[in-house]
Amino acid sequence: MGIKEGWQGRFFEDFEVGDIYRCRLGRTITDADNVLFTLMSNNTNQIHFNTEYAQRTGFEKPLVNSIVTLAVVAGLGVADVSENGFALGWDRIELPHPVFAGDTLYSESEVVDVRASKSRPEQGIVKVKTRGLNQHGEVVIEYTRSVMVWKRAHAPLRSTFPEPKTPRTA
Repeated sequence: MGIKEGWQGRFFEDFEVGDIYRCRLGRTITDADNVLFTLMSNNTNQIHFNTEYAQRTGFEKPLVNSIVTLAVVAGLGVADVSENGFALGWDRIELPHPVFAGDTLYSESEVVDVRASKSRPEQGIVKVKTRGLNQHGEVVIEYTRSVMVWKRAHAPLRSTFPEPKTPRTA
């Protein structure tokens, strides 16, 4: 038996307009995720960390910081969209439904444009429309972004796994 390569993400040639990628993973947001990120980003809006305050806003409990929602949904899509590239820009971000601690988020991205890069012939630009859904199927975030993606023949060295210094034992 030999070593079998794992999933290495899509390269520019793998994208076609109309393709839809659904991440196989979901991610449950915790109170700790929300409070930690809110503190790390110096966000002083009490709606994210003060239950008494949040109850007075009509939401009844703290809202998950929208940047946490964006980060988790974007992160869930990396393996399908940007594993072999980097973000160029975000066209718009909409938050049609609130997220609360305990919600599980899922990511779905649709390819809306694919084109070769004029300035980087070894890469191309892929534009996706991504939706984040909660466990009830409600859309909690929707955005469009562009990603610069490597063409397969020009991608940086993929093998970063170190060679073992001792042989494998049976």
